[in-house]
Amino acid sequence: MSSQRYFPFLSFLLVLVLICVSWYPCTSHESGLCRPYSQYMKTIKDFMFQDSYVFADLALIATKTFDVDSYGAKGDGKKDDTKAFKKAWKAACSSTTEAVFSVAKNKKYLVTPIKFKGPCKSSLTMEVSGTILASKQESKYKKDERHWLRVDHVDNLMIRGGGVIDGNGDFWWSNSCKVNKTLPCKDAPTALTLYKCKTLMVNDLTIQNAQQIHISFDNCENVRASNLQVTAPGDSPNTDGIHITHTKNITISNSVIGTGDDCISIVSESKNVQATGITCGPGHGISIGSLGSKNSEAHVSNVIVDGAQLTGTTNGVRIKTWQGGSGNASLITFRNIKMKDVSNPIIIDQNYCDQAKSCKEQDSAVEIKNVTYQNITGTSMDKDAVTFDCSKNHPCQGVVLREINLTRKDGGDTMAVCNNVKLTYVGKVYPRCPKDTTIQKQQAIGAYSYR
Repeated sequence: MSSQRYFPFLSFLLVLVLICVSWYPCTSHESGLCRPYSQYMKTIKDFMFQDSYVFADLALIATKTFDVDSYGAKGDGKKDDTKAFKKAWKAACSSTTEAVFSVAKNKKYLVTPIKFKGPCKSSLTMEVSGTILASKQESKYKKDERHWLRVDHVDNLMIRGGGVIDGNGDFWWSNSCKVNKTLPCKDAPTALTLYKCKTLMVNDLTIQNAQQIHISFDNCENVRASNLQVTAPGDSPNTDGIHITHTKNITISNSVIGTGDDCISIVSESKNVQATGITCGPGHGISIGSLGSKNSEAHVSNVIVDGAQLTGTTNGVRIKTWQGGSGNASLITFRNIKMKDVSNPIIIDQNYCDQAKSCKEQDSAVEIKNVTYQNITGTSMDKDAVTFDCSKNHPCQGVVLREINLTRKDGGDTMAVCNNVKLTYVGKVYPRCPKDTTIQKQQAIGAYSYR
């Protein structure tokens, strides 16, 4: 630190001491000793703003930066920088003061699978300003085929920086059984997994071309994610944008997502989920599920999607469950959503079957109840703009359609297909389920009330 920078900083400390000395008598109502207080406040304000170095010095004291370059990373996109990342992370996580794990701007770091393991000794920021690029060497993923970058058990974590996490996924897509039917189906890595992290913020990042899922919040709590750009080609298989599982108290906001699968997928044991200001497309829309696969039990509750623009997606807002499952999806609201040229804008599918052979009919099902669709407008690519394909044994209950207007892209009429659903309409709703829906005609329960 230069001598020119000492003066304002030391002066700041001196004034701070004076404030502390004056504070006690002031709280004791000794007005004579309190007279200097306002002058102290003016003085400290002058010192704080006369020189920007004051704030920089304070920041240096409060945090310690661990730059991957200082631990041997080259950042040329060719040399494997994994060891340098591991060393820098170990040092940052061991720091007893607030730490910054830094990835430099305008560089590209080639990294093989890595686990950023906690718990750490203090709060930590991952400042990703450059590009982290995944290795395409399949042999590097033999120990863990499901993860590339994984952050485990790190609380009080912030990930930000305006940089790029690039999964380099084209190799994995071309070897997917969904692209090449002659190949066996196998797992591919999730680009970024946050596992068992509490009090987590993820801001201002681009996550692109994931091998499979782009970013997964798994068993996390108290999460705020915003200003994310999540992108992959529309034909890239299983590349969900943001995946939420076993996570509670999470907000996703002001993010643009376009991939080859769900923009946002919310699955079992997730609750108190809110998504706002979402731009989605291409992709499969915003989904709850799939739930109940392989006769499993699933629970999702208290989900609000408020404010979204979907363009050209294969589904709009969707709830999907397999036959044979159990549990429930409840207290779900989709509102203030605009659709443009979307297939299946509103859909509940309790007979979901994502496999080559047909699924056998089963009696049990994940129950769906208390679902509200409000102020959803725009254009549908299909005549069937609203589809409720619910279970005969466990009908969808408490479904509310409020102020819905979905028309055909070509200006034609749309319709609603309604099987085994109990509905309430509020305000102007178009399209509506047929009033003459009966068990005999459509194998459906139609319960309608109008307000």
